[in-house]
Amino acid sequence: MSLEIGVTLTAIAALLLLSAFFNGSETSLTAASRARMHTLDEEGNKRARLVNRLLAAPEKMIGAVLLGNTLVDVLAAALAASLAVTLVGDVGIAYATAIMTVLIVIFSAVLPKTYALAFPDRVALLVAPLMRGIVWLLTPATLAVEFIVRQILKFTPSKEDDAANLLSAHREIRGTIQLQTREGTVAKGDAAMLGGVLDLRKLQVLDIMIHRTKMEMVNADSPPRKIIDEILKGQYSRVLVWKDRPENIVGIVHTKDLLTGLNRVGWDPSKLDVLSLATEPWFVPDTTSLQHQLNQFLKRKTQLALVVDEYGEVQGLITLEDILEEIVGQITDEYDVGEISIRPQADGSVSVDGTVAIRDLNRSMDWDLPDEEATTIAGLVMHEAQTIPEVGQAFTFYGYRFEIVRKARNKVTVVRVRRLGAKAERAKPARVEAAPGDAVRR
Repeated sequence: MSLEIGVTLTAIAALLLLSAFFNGSETSLTAASRARMHTLDEEGNKRARLVNRLLAAPEKMIGAVLLGNTLVDVLAAALAASLAVTLVGDVGIAYATAIMTVLIVIFSAVLPKTYALAFPDRVALLVAPLMRGIVWLLTPATLAVEFIVRQILKFTPSKEDDAANLLSAHREIRGTIQLQTREGTVAKGDAAMLGGVLDLRKLQVLDIMIHRTKMEMVNADSPPRKIIDEILKGQYSRVLVWKDRPENIVGIVHTKDLLTGLNRVGWDPSKLDVLSLATEPWFVPDTTSLQHQLNQFLKRKTQLALVVDEYGEVQGLITLEDILEEIVGQITDEYDVGEISIRPQADGSVSVDGTVAIRDLNRSMDWDLPDEEATTIAGLVMHEAQTIPEVGQAFTFYGYRFEIVRKARNKVTVVRVRRLGAKAERAKPARVEAAPGDAVRR
């Protein structure tokens, strides 16, 4: 009898150890650094290669862990209940349940998971060979479970979880960047560039395009000498050409092609046909993502495209440089106009041109103004105020104070922005009518 009790207790202890192994393995493998495992794999570490293979098919690994862990926990509880009933009768089931719950929670769950979280890479490398064998052994059972689950999920009406899985990698990378920035491992400027790369997928060309009111264009019907003078006075190497009306853009002239054409006619502008030098414009929808547009720029080997809305009307233009600036920040050369659109003031406020993009102001000042509803500072003020503000009006929302400094007709041209205290209310306030003077929305 005592031998039988000893064997049962030994079996229960072994099952608890197996449960601890499964829990620790799952935690360490899911928390292990994939970048470090990849590096070790490249250096020839066989255990790291096994870890990468397990992580390449996470559903098989997790399925095997859940199946194995459930089996050993249930078996351990059954043996403990049987032993307790033999020793003290039916009331032993209650004793066995209480004791096994404490043992499983402390020694098979919390303790191994805590250690695995503290040393995920070390534990993952340690358990990888054994886990590889267990996964292979339990693959038939896990495949059967997966098949049943898939059949049940077919009855769910939504596939939002699929989209969440696609975004999980980007969220993990962004979270890692933010964590390393806070810890000082990654410089703030480098973090901004890495974040800019991730943002290309969610931004559209409409968000960063040069508005049509700022496009430099020449009239194809103007005398060639005048066209050349206008191109030379500009700061861009590519100039739009319109005919009959400004909205009818018929071509793009490159200054290099212009010089080549002048050379062919003996540098006599009167003999130059500007339209013959122009290339056909490329039109893209305003809803195109920056990631896709960047790929198209590289594929077509061109650097400028015209942006049109759903009605085919030109809204602006976008260049390869505009997209690159979303990653590396403002790019200037010796021909760029030296006008500063973001001007910090001595009192702590910032004087901003209304056309400045919210993203650019946030990046420059390390602020967090929302850019979901508007692209520019002027657009944000008008969206929140629900009116076209007058000079001298001020508004407070999102923890910032916006004062209208200058206005041209219905266009807000200069805004003074001040960030309020850290305890300022960050939630979007209720809408009220803005009155002249100092109108505050609360």
